[in-house]
Amino acid sequence: MFQGFKDFILRGNVIDLAVAVVIGAAFTAIVNVVVDAIINPLIGLFFQADSLDDALKVTVPTLAGGTTTFSFGAVIGAVISFLAVALVVYFVFVLPMNKAKELQAAASGVEQEEPELTEQELLVQIRDLLEKNSAVK
Repeated sequence: MFQGFKDFILRGNVIDLAVAVVIGAAFTAIVNVVVDAIINPLIGLFFQADSLDDALKVTVPTLAGGTTTFSFGAVIGAVISFLAVALVVYFVFVLPMNKAKELQAAASGVEQEEPELTEQELLVQIRDLLEKNSAVK
């Protein structure tokens, strides 16, 4: 029982996952600062995003005689915040890293890998090769 646990813990992918979680947590701090210091003030130029938490509230009576409130404004604010974070991650980190990888590959003369074939394309190629081989015999 303990041997299986030991094997599980010492597998490379578990260690890689742990490192990824730690790096992800540290990276989150960077993204949050960029969003809070740059993106949110830019959004604030056009409208006050904090006001969305209190906006678009719908109060509905419950079956027990009380009321419940749906905060659609808070959901819209969360979507805007998510899109702002995704925008920062893509344009500040992903896009420059992809460009750097392309430049590095071009400088080293390594050709880019061909995209993987779909199952249908692969089956068509196999069929064509079989037809070609049967015609040769």
